[in-house]
Amino acid sequence: MSEKINEQELLAVLAAESKADPQQIRLVLKHEQDFLASAKANSKGEVDIDMDDLVDYITGRRDVKLDELTVETILEAEMDYLMDKGLAGYID
Repeated sequence: MSEKINEQELLAVLAAESKADPQQIRLVLKHEQDFLASAKANSKGEVDIDMDDLVDYITGRRDVKLDELTVETILEAEMDYLMDKGLAGYID
């Protein structure tokens, strides 16, 4: 994760939003990073991620014990957090 992100704060926000176990949230974030690392950037350096593909990838990991809705809630809450901090945004 980026130096600009307070990991403890992010985990607290995601846990409050999703009601999931912080250990499972960490796994979701780890697998999300793995997925993003393998994604291809376009000519502008932007990476377009399909949320359904990402959720399927994460829920397909053996160590993730959360359902699709919870994983999606975690990812959406993370995106809201990152957008509030000015660290991410959606491509139109």
